[in-house]
Amino acid sequence: MTVVVAGIAAPPADIASQLAGARAVLDRHLGDGLLALHLFGSAIDGGLRPHSDIDLMVSTSAPLADPVRRSLMVDLLSVSAPPGAPDGLRPLEVTVLVRDEVVPWRYPARRELQFGEWLRDDLRAGRVETAVPDPDLAILLTQLRQRSVALLGPSADVLFEAVPRADFLQALRDTVAQWNGEADWRGDERNIVLALARVWFSWVTGGIAPKDVAADWAIPRLPPALQPLLAQARLAYLGEARDDPMALAAGMAAYVRHVRCEVEAA
Repeated sequence: MTVVVAGIAAPPADIASQLAGARAVLDRHLGDGLLALHLFGSAIDGGLRPHSDIDLMVSTSAPLADPVRRSLMVDLLSVSAPPGAPDGLRPLEVTVLVRDEVVPWRYPARRELQFGEWLRDDLRAGRVETAVPDPDLAILLTQLRQRSVALLGPSADVLFEAVPRADFLQALRDTVAQWNGEADWRGDERNIVLALARVWFSWVTGGIAPKDVAADWAIPRLPPALQPLLAQARLAYLGEARDDPMALAAGMAAYVRHVRCEVEAA
């Protein structure tokens, strides 16, 4: 496995076997169409936490035919697992893009597919998403260019163009806009609480921080009544407290409303 490092340490040794398994699945289904594979996120930026995904960005030379899309998504289930799985596997989050869809850059760019453990039941039932415009690619590619490891192909700052700041900010706005009511966050309260803290951090500072770092930044900037909610989510993310969606649910509406107002005001 070719590893190109851009200013950070090599991938953690404890996920090397899982990375090799994921690479084998990608090789099997994408063949010569596989241009690059980048590891990013908490695996190389602050360290994997108990509930952390392994974040991978896959770049291909051409769109995927429907049979390839389906077989790849299903096969990735074999090298991923829900958080806390007894076999030691971590959840994978694999984003696939066609390089010509993002170079030259345009907003929103098209995502070819995205795999994650939240899709396991859908994939087992034969439901697979098609390619879609994805504002989040502006954030992911910015993060990739800042800190990532190329497991295959050139480094991200060579492979991809810089995302204009206006598009990065628009992606943050679009991210916040998707959470409007209880149905949008029910069952995923912890992740959304932390995601909003990261959006707020990125909006104000222009940087991209791990979830716990963004939470540390955001907590003292919240009204006192909302600080315990983010503090609880942070501790659960770090594995230092029990994940308690019910405890978070009570304050979610006020928290979401406050962070949205902060972003809009900024």
